[in-house]
Amino acid sequence: MRMMDTLHASGIVAQHLTKQYGDFTAVSDLSFTVNAGQIVGLLGPNGAGKTTTLRMLAGIMGLTTGRIEICGYDIQQQLLAVRRHIGFLSGDTQLYRRLSPRENMLYFGLLHDLPRKEVKQHSQALIERFEMQAFADRPVEKLSSGQKQRANIARVLIHDPQVLILDEITASLDIISSQFIMDFLRDSRARGHCILFSTHIMSEAEYLCDDILLIYQGAILDRGTPDELITRTQSRNLTEAFLSRVPHVATTGTAL
Repeated sequence: MRMMDTLHASGIVAQHLTKQYGDFTAVSDLSFTVNAGQIVGLLGPNGAGKTTTLRMLAGIMGLTTGRIEICGYDIQQQLLAVRRHIGFLSGDTQLYRRLSPRENMLYFGLLHDLPRKEVKQHSQALIERFEMQAFADRPVEKLSSGQKQRANIARVLIHDPQVLILDEITASLDIISSQFIMDFLRDSRARGHCILFSTHIMSEAEYLCDDILLIYQGAILDRGTPDELITRTQSRNLTEAFLSRVPHVATTGTAL
């Protein structure tokens, strides 16, 4: 694997991101930074704008206004360079069902213009890292949900991206598979990756995140470490901290 690019260690820089669909604003004026060796969480309910934000950062969706830099590259001017540096995964991302995890990694590695020999070597390293030996050559359609997600993560890492953008990746997983993902994220942070992930599961955010952006209706309500958010809102946990910042919950006491 190549060494992390120390020249562009900032990872993600988002400035005034806005996404509009006609008169509807899905994301409103978001600005934040995610550095190498850091996990930042986008935390909010379904429909808060998390997925739209991550898709803009991954170059899958255009932005209405704002600016994005990934590892020093402007996403609107240097999209191909950005895509070489990011790995994007959402909870509903699918692999080619008739191919095995090993074959999927080879296919996506070649799409990134990597030499076949390098892809095969990296694939084997990922198979061992994620303990996939027992099913690496089995068709994806015959794998469990947890096995598929391990294969999906390996596919995301095949080109050794510096930045990981992950959207609800523990959705529908059992507790063992979810813990595997949590351990993977902590290990990736220790390896120096820049990680931005979305979730509506408060316990995941408390366990993983160096910083959290509380998002509601496309805007940032608050930001800080889990401890800072809990202390600032005089809450007992992150769930209470979030609910205390949602305007209609804080003023009326109604649930989301």
